[in-house]
Amino acid sequence: MKNSAKAVVERMFTAFGSGDVEKFVATVSEDTVWIYHGTQIIPAGTFEKKEGVRTFFTNILERTEIINFEPQQYIVEGNMVVVLGKEHQKVKRSGRELKQKWVQIYTVENDLITRMEEFATSEEVK
Repeated sequence: MKNSAKAVVERMFTAFGSGDVEKFVATVSEDTVWIYHGTQIIPAGTFEKKEGVRTFFTNILERTEIINFEPQQYIVEGNMVVVLGKEHQKVKRSGRELKQKWVQIYTVENDLITRMEEFATSEEVK
């Protein structure tokens, strides 16, 4: 179970990194809930079901250029995967660059992500 849950999250990150919306959405359950608590710059949001996760993903792709996305540490406990990471992105419309540090908590059941909750902090890079 431990390796299985981590492998599902890693597959989702691979799809994210390649910009493949369908492979990304294929890693989540029909009734998944994604909760993003927001940062100093990016507003909070809750995304439900596959369509909500699709919106979450496409919003990121349409609005930002990901310069660097780096999961740095995985902590696996049963079907829960906690990932600590950082990212650097450029907002397409304004040209502002942001750096974030984050903690994402995933619950995986039957090889699908049923819940994601993210806590992050962001700062503008000059």
